[in-house]
Amino acid sequence: MATINGMYVLVESEDPKFEVEVTDQPVENGINVSDHVQRKPYTMDISGFIVGDDAAQIREKIKTISESGELVEFQGRNLFSGLIVSFVTSHTNRVANGFAFSLSMKEIRTAKSSYVETLPPPIKATVAPVISSGRKQTKKKAKGDKKEDKKVEKVKFKAGSPWADK
Repeated sequence: MATINGMYVLVESEDPKFEVEVTDQPVENGINVSDHVQRKPYTMDISGFIVGDDAAQIREKIKTISESGELVEFQGRNLFSGLIVSFVTSHTNRVANGFAFSLSMKEIRTAKSSYVETLPPPIKATVAPVISSGRKQTKKKAKGDKKEDKKVEKVKFKAGSPWADK
């Protein structure tokens, strides 16, 4: 007996495939030059029977797993982890309390997010923080206007900024 995500199935044959892709470059004389080999995802075809009082429930669970794209763990003569690509059932008079099935699985590789939940503390600049913006140049005013001395304004930073006054 074999299991698909812990569900027992009777497997007649397991056909794992380990394929590679070879690229060829044409040359003027002779055969092509092969210069690169790349592994394709492993696949496995399984065929057998699902029998018993819970055969219909197992069929529905396998269909749900296939449609949702959930990873499947197969344990039989071979161990395999991947997605169910196709699931075919055959209901004939030869199997009284179940059905025959064939299933194809494909190995996948999933990408992981590079998003980091907590960011590192801010990195302080190598220069001293700006304390004042310096003196402002005054405009010449028309006659009769008083000349006022402008005070030096201090730059204000938002609260929580690494350069804010503590």
